[in-house]
Amino acid sequence: MLEMFAARQSDRQFKDIKSMSRSLKKGPYIDERLLKKISKFKRGDKALIKTWARDSVISPEMVGFTIGVHNGKEHIPVFVTENMVGHKLGEFSSTRKFVVHGGRKAAEEEAAAKEATVAKGKIAQEEAGAVGGKSGKTS
Repeated sequence: MLEMFAARQSDRQFKDIKSMSRSLKKGPYIDERLLKKISKFKRGDKALIKTWARDSVISPEMVGFTIGVHNGKEHIPVFVTENMVGHKLGEFSSTRKFVVHGGRKAAEEEAAAKEATVAKGKIAQEEAGAVGGKSGKTS
């Protein structure tokens, strides 16, 4: 019983730690192929540099480039700024698509918004028809 209590206590102690960080001795992981691609371009080029290395850390050499980070389906363009240095590329390319929460209230709001846009379109057509009708009769 005492051993089990000690195990629970040690679990609580490490609950706030999310994951192990990379060893400082090794340094940050930066994909070598990505650095080679970046070295071929000039800063500020509009070209999209595609990569699948979401776990690669953003280094100062990447600032000013647009990198297409793969999210599992497509490459999301990420323009790298100085504030992003030290973060991972995958942080700026979401892998999950948010689908609107369902429910009666959401459906009613969506229907009301749709009706409002249809009503605006009808009013615009009537105004256009009235203006067009007057000019046609005077000629």
